[in-house]
Amino acid sequence: MKARTLRRHVRESFKSLGRNGWMTFASVSAVTVTLILVGVFFVIMMNLNKVATTIEENVEIRVHIDIAATEQDQEVLKQQIEQIPEVSSTTYSPKEKELTNLIESLGEEGEIFQLFEQDNPLNDVFIVKTKNPTDTMAVAKKIEKMQYASNVKYGQGSIEKLFAFIETSRNVGLVLIIGLLFTAMFLISNTIKITIVARRKEIEIMKLVGATNSFIRWPFFLEGLWLGILGSIVPIAIIAVTYRYAYDYIEPRLTNHFIKLLEFNPFVYQVAGLLILMGAIIGIWGSLMSVRKFLKV
Repeated sequence: MKARTLRRHVRESFKSLGRNGWMTFASVSAVTVTLILVGVFFVIMMNLNKVATTIEENVEIRVHIDIAATEQDQEVLKQQIEQIPEVSSTTYSPKEKELTNLIESLGEEGEIFQLFEQDNPLNDVFIVKTKNPTDTMAVAKKIEKMQYASNVKYGQGSIEKLFAFIETSRNVGLVLIIGLLFTAMFLISNTIKITIVARRKEIEIMKLVGATNSFIRWPFFLEGLWLGILGSIVPIAIIAVTYRYAYDYIEPRLTNHFIKLLEFNPFVYQVAGLLILMGAIIGIWGSLMSVRKFLKV
C-alpha cells in the first residue's frame, strides 16, 4: 500500500469517528466497560497468583535429625536427601539456631525457653526445598524412610488442601478471564456492527464504483483500532489510580509478612499495555467481522 493511500485511510477513519459521534461514543463506552471488568479482574487474579506462588515457594520440609546421629551420620543423611531428583536445596540448621528461632517467634512468652540454652532439647534440622512445591509430599515420604531422620514435618494435611485450593483458584480465574474476553468481543462486535449497518449504503456505493474489499476494509480496520485504544484510556486511568491507593494502603500492613503485592511499577504499566493491546485487538476484530457481510453486493 502506498503511503498516500494509507494517509487517506487514516484521515477517513478519523472523519468517520466524528461524523458518527453517538455511535462512536456507544462503541467506546462498550469497550470501556468491558475492559474495566477485565482489567480489575486481571489485577486481582495476578495478585492472588503472586500470593499463591509466594506461599508455594515458602513450603519446606523440616527433617529432624536423630539425636544419636554423629556428624558423619548427618553428612550421609544429607547426601541421601540431595540424591532425590526432586530436591533443589538442603540447608543445615543446628539446634542452637532452632532454639533461638523458637524464642524469637514466641516473643515475651518465649523467654522461658532461654533456660534451656545450656541443655538444649531440640534436634538439629535439615531444611529441604523441592524444585516443584507439589513434590513436597512425595519427597517427605521418601525421607521418612531414611536412617537418622527421626521426624519429618511439612504441614501434612494442610499442604495438600492448600495446593488443591491454589490449583482450583488458578483454573477458575483463567476460565473467568477467557469468558470475560469473549463476552467483551461479542458485545463490542455487536455495537460496532450497528455503526456499520447504518453505513451499509456507503459500503454498497463504494463497491459499485469499483472499490476493492481491501480498500473498503482499511478505514473500518483503523476505526476499530481507534475505538479500542480510546476505550482503553478510562480503564487504565481507573485501574492505575485505584491500584496506587490500594497498594499504598495494603503494602505497609504486610511488612511483617512474607506475602507481598505486585509492585506498582512496573505492574500497572504492564496492565496498561495489555489493556491497550486488548482494546485494539477487540476493536479491529469487531470491525472486520461486522463489515465482512456487507462486502458482498
